[in-house]
Amino acid sequence: MTEYTTHMTDLSSAPTPTQSPAHSPGGAAFTELVLEVFRLNGNLLTLGDRMTRDLGLTSARWQVLGALADGPATVSQIARAMGLSRQSVQRIVDVLAGEGLLVLKDNPNHRRARLADFTDRGRAALDAVTARQVVWANAVAAAIPPADLVTARDTVRALCRHLESNAAPEFARENTHVQSR
Repeated sequence: MTEYTTHMTDLSSAPTPTQSPAHSPGGAAFTELVLEVFRLNGNLLTLGDRMTRDLGLTSARWQVLGALADGPATVSQIARAMGLSRQSVQRIVDVLAGEGLLVLKDNPNHRRARLADFTDRGRAALDAVTARQVVWANAVAAAIPPADLVTARDTVRALCRHLESNAAPEFARENTHVQSR
């Protein structure tokens, strides 16, 4: 049997599928937060797609372009920074390169992992969507106290750090992708 670090949940006392488990107050609050984050993510993707559509982008393409704002990066670096799978980022990088928004350059630090970088068109597209995002973010933020937004950001960051530190039970780590039937 595999031994887990002390912050891992012992699932040996978990209810069987026929039993109804009960959330602790913290577990219930976390579950409600997860559901709200799913809803928020859906809204952000929909609004991002609307904001970028006439620029020939999508939320996913914008996300990859945004990851390069500080300089060239490998597909793996982009994936890690954005919390995405390497395969999905590779697909988007290939599309963006094919459309002339990115170029793949030799990487002096690695023979096979090329660096994605902007073309002039790609930088212009990111600059255009960033200008729109600033106006949109300011309008959204006007409805919510800045301290509340900072608290929400800090909470999400703490949850990300916790989940990224392998604090998930074994069943949540085994399969990172759901297979459709």
